[in-house]
Amino acid sequence: MFRTKLHKLCYSSSIEFPTETTSHYLHHRLNTFLSYKTSDLKKLHQSHAFIITTGHTNNVYIAAKLISLYASNKHHLISSKKVFALISSKDPFLWNSIIKAYFSNGYYSEALEFYSNMRGFNALPNQFTIPIVVSACAELGLIYYGKKIHGLVSKLNLFHGNNAAVGSSLVYMYSKCGFMEYAADVFDEITVRDVVSWTAIVKGYVENGESEKGLEYLCLMHKEGESEVRPNFRTLEGGFQACGNLGAFVEGKCLHGLTVKSGFGSHQVVQCSLLSMYSKCGSLEETYSSFCEVDEKDLFSWTSIIAAYAKFECIFECIDMFLKMQASGITPDGMVISCVLSGLGNAMRTFEAKAFHGFILRRNYVDDHMVCNTLLAMYFKLRLMNLAEKIFDGGTGQTTESWNMMVVGYFKAGLEGKCINLFREMQHLGIECDVNSLISVISSCSRLEEFHLGLSLHCHVVKSLMLENVSVTNSLIDMYGRSKNLSLSWRLFCMMTNKDVVTWNTMMTSYISCGKFTEAYGLFNKMIAESYKPTIATLLILLSACSHISSLEKGEKIHEYIKEVGFEKNTLLATALTDMYAKCGQLTRSREIFDSMDKRDVVSWNVLISGYAMYGEANSATEIFKQMEQSENKPNELTFLAVLSACAHAGLVEEGKSIFSRMKDYSLMPTLKHYACMADLLGRSGNLDDAEALVLSMPIAPDSAIWGSLLGSCKIHCQVEKGIRIAKHAIDSDPENDGYYVAISDLYSSVGMWEEVEMVRKIMKERKVRKEVGWSTV
Repeated sequence: MFRTKLHKLCYSSSIEFPTETTSHYLHHRLNTFLSYKTSDLKKLHQSHAFIITTGHTNNVYIAAKLISLYASNKHHLISSKKVFALISSKDPFLWNSIIKAYFSNGYYSEALEFYSNMRGFNALPNQFTIPIVVSACAELGLIYYGKKIHGLVSKLNLFHGNNAAVGSSLVYMYSKCGFMEYAADVFDEITVRDVVSWTAIVKGYVENGESEKGLEYLCLMHKEGESEVRPNFRTLEGGFQACGNLGAFVEGKCLHGLTVKSGFGSHQVVQCSLLSMYSKCGSLEETYSSFCEVDEKDLFSWTSIIAAYAKFECIFECIDMFLKMQASGITPDGMVISCVLSGLGNAMRTFEAKAFHGFILRRNYVDDHMVCNTLLAMYFKLRLMNLAEKIFDGGTGQTTESWNMMVVGYFKAGLEGKCINLFREMQHLGIECDVNSLISVISSCSRLEEFHLGLSLHCHVVKSLMLENVSVTNSLIDMYGRSKNLSLSWRLFCMMTNKDVVTWNTMMTSYISCGKFTEAYGLFNKMIAESYKPTIATLLILLSACSHISSLEKGEKIHEYIKEVGFEKNTLLATALTDMYAKCGQLTRSREIFDSMDKRDVVSWNVLISGYAMYGEANSATEIFKQMEQSENKPNELTFLAVLSACAHAGLVEEGKSIFSRMKDYSLMPTLKHYACMADLLGRSGNLDDAEALVLSMPIAPDSAIWGSLLGSCKIHCQVEKGIRIAKHAIDSDPENDGYYVAISDLYSSVGMWEEVEMVRKIMKERKVRKEVGWSTV
């Protein structure tokens, strides 16, 4: 049928054949056809008809050319297949043509089927067949089939010679399928490597999450490659991607220089890769410069610059670029809109976020699941739970991902009850939970002390085969630790075959929360013995334990380890060491570590001031406080509480008054604890009138602790009348505290007011307040 149609076309066409067809004319016509590159189907059919009528149908080279021309349009692949089927004697050249025709059009399974038929006819593949079929295996992820072809390659000895295409295709296949060890082995076997081989190994490592190795191979290519082998734009693309993934700004700049030197700076792929790299490395200046150099700014280019501004919360620039992108005629997609939304959420720009949400609604972008999920995340960051719930309840946003996002969002917002309830609803509806939502609901049970529900979640984890996930098991260990169920925490810990540092840290924290400080320290030694490398978090946990039990010996050992691993300059660890030595009574060493710190934060200053206050070193505490005021770190509420406590213990009345009055200079409002310190300071020094006046002038209602402090001062200074008055305030604030009744009774008895003493006892009886029996520790 196919041939009949072509015959009819030939005789009905406008082609005029000479009456005497000379061999010279045929030769010229066939040569012209073999160099033909037309996509005009009518002319192609005319040429095909001429070939049939002149008896050249079985010419392999002409058939291969026909297959290629028909395949240039995927809709005419059937014609390529028919041409191939009409050839009676098929050689590897022809098989390669039909395999390539299908591969080039993305029909990878059909290409492999033709290869299988080729092998069925006992036709051996050559160095041109292998790259095509191996690449098809890569695209389909058929690693087993690819390995079989690799075996045939070795058997046919196709690795030898100057042709690197076979080896390069195998490197690509193993990389694409995630087997980088095999890819590296094949790469090492290639005797003469070309730019394709190097690019395949570089990009393979980068795309499999081993960017550092990808850069190493790129450097090796530049250093040891043959003189004619230099990185091309694809190799450089892989290099820039690696630098971006690693945040390697300096290396990226060097590669940028090589790109300019190599003449690839104007290539579109390279320009976009450069832009993406600088964006990931966080250099806004270089990102903008690279963006300006992109000749044809596509959606990817605009997304990269907008994402960079969003990442660093440059919201004005981010929105400005978004508007310019639209003005240039580029239609935004879900990705670029999500970048803007993330930037607004991170910058806590509520008004702008709502305005941009309005724009999304007007343009109907909210139907995009990516946009909808980013809106949820943004409103959770902005603490606008009602708006997040409206989006979620709207219907279009209820995907599996959005359900999980809501569970995690509720947990992060401190709404543990809602987190648990939504998770229950998910289970009822059969919606699959992810790891993050499962960890969130387990942690919610810990915070709410819903340990019975936590046990049920443990069962769910076992049933869903998620116990092998390290993060999930870590959250269970933490939950049992918080519930003081150390036996279950320890059992889970011992069962884990894939522990990470967080696992060890969590188990140590569980021991510490249960007061098992020695066991926590022992676990640290076991951790090191099993070749796990402690992190800063590990050392902070241990130093906290040493501070709690004032164990100087263990604290010093941790300090020695910190020096060994070179962490002594870390601000968090230096602060923890300052605190540990202070609580162990080693104020001199505490001060030495503080003075050696290159960078201090507010916590560092507070820790040292608190240490001096704890041991009554009020002058030193106030001296450090004054130094802090001159530093870049300004005092906070805890700073004032620590220094006022020091003044109270040392009786520094005027100093205390001056410091208390300076709180307003830092826009800090005194809390009950600050007023309690001042009342204690004035009361201890005998300034009871001032103390009482201060308490009565407080903008917040005084609690029983403040009245109790004043009552104690009245007893010390024998201020009976004032003491009785203050005791009444104390009883009103805490009517169940037996100590206040005893105190007022003692005050009445000290001046012989026995009727009042009896009245106090009667009131205690009516209110069922009983005096606690004294006990001795001896």
